[in-house]
Amino acid sequence: MEGLFSSACEVAPAGISAGDIGYWVALNRVLGIGPVRFRLLLTYFHADLATAWQADERELARAGLDQKTIESFLLQRVKIEPEREAERLRQEGVSVLTWRDPAYPALLREIDGSPPLLYLKGQLSEADQFALAVVGTRNADTYGQQVTERLVTELARGQVTVVSGLALGIDTIAHNAALEAGGRTIGVLACGLDVVYPARNAKLARHIGEEGQGVLISEYPLGVRPESGNFPARNRIISGLSQGVLVIEAGEKSGALITAEFAGKQGREVFAVPGNIFASRSTGTNRLIRDGAHLVLDVKDILDALNLFMLPLRVEAQAALPENGEERKLLALLGHEPIHINELILSSELSVPTVTATMTMLELKGLVKAVGSTQFVLAR
Repeated sequence: MEGLFSSACEVAPAGISAGDIGYWVALNRVLGIGPVRFRLLLTYFHADLATAWQADERELARAGLDQKTIESFLLQRVKIEPEREAERLRQEGVSVLTWRDPAYPALLREIDGSPPLLYLKGQLSEADQFALAVVGTRNADTYGQQVTERLVTELARGQVTVVSGLALGIDTIAHNAALEAGGRTIGVLACGLDVVYPARNAKLARHIGEEGQGVLISEYPLGVRPESGNFPARNRIISGLSQGVLVIEAGEKSGALITAEFAGKQGREVFAVPGNIFASRSTGTNRLIRDGAHLVLDVKDILDALNLFMLPLRVEAQAALPENGEERKLLALLGHEPIHINELILSSELSVPTVTATMTMLELKGLVKAVGSTQFVLAR
C-alpha cells in the first residue's frame, strides 16, 4: 500500500521538477488536449513537456496530434506563459499532482480518462484510500437530509473519507456531516479552485481546503468557470476517487445517476437508499436498486459490501506495520480465485504460525479477504 498517497503541500511534488510544472499546467490549459492527446505527447517526447511545448508543427504531427488540434495548439500557445502559470499556483496556494507523481491517487489512476493533472487545496491523506462518494439531488427534502446526516456521520466516525461535488443539497449535507463528525471529506469541483461554485458554499470550501480535514480537487486550471459540460466530467473523478458510490435521493435525470453510471463502468460498487415510490426525488434511487445497486438501510450494508467493517484497525495496521518480506511472498501467491491456507503454507515454505499471523495482518490492511475460514483471495 506504500505510495498510494503522500503529502501534496508543494507546488512541484516528487515526480516532476519545479521547472516542469509550468509546462504541465500550460498544456493542461490548452483546449483540445485532453487525457488521450496529453499521453501521446508524454510518450513521444519521453515526458519532456518543455520540449513538447516548444515543438513545431512537424514534431507535433509525429507525436500523433491531428492537424486541427495542432493548429489550435499553436494559436493558444502564444497566449499562455508556463512560468506565469506556476506562479499563479503559488499565489493561490494550490498544489498539483500529475500522472508521474507517486502520490497521485491509485484508484483514480486506474480509470479510463484519468486527468493528467489534479489541482489541490489541502492535502490528501493515506486514509483517503478508504473513500465513499455520497451524491444526490440538489433539492433534498427532510428525509434525504436525515438519511445523509445519519449515514455520513457513521461513515466519518468509522474513518471512511466522504467524497462529493460541493453542490447544494445532498452534496453539501454530506460534506458538512463529515466535518462535524470529525472525519475527512474531499470536494471535487467542476471549475478552477479559485472559482467556488456555488458561491453559497464558499465558507464550506474554505473549511475543507484549509482546516486540515480534507482537500478540494479539480482537473481544471485556475480561472476556469463552471460550464455545464464540466459537471459530467467532474462526476467521473468523484467515483474514480472512491471505492463505491452512495446515491441518496435522485430524480430520473439527476446528475447523481451519471456518477453512479461512471462507478459501474469503473468497477466500483453502487449503493442506493430506497425512497417513497410516489416521490420524484426517489425515482432514480429506486431504479438503481431495481437494476442491481446495493440497497442501503444502514451503514453496515456499505461497510460489509466494501470490506470496511474493520477500517480503524486497518488504518492503524497500515500506519504501524509496513509491508515485509513474508507479506510480499504471500501476496504474490494470491489472486482472485480462493486459495486454501494449507496451499499457502506449502507454496511459501513459511511456518504455520508465520502464515497465520501474516494473513491476519494482510486482512487487517485490506489487502486480502477471507473466503470462509481457511481460504483467501486478493481484496481488489
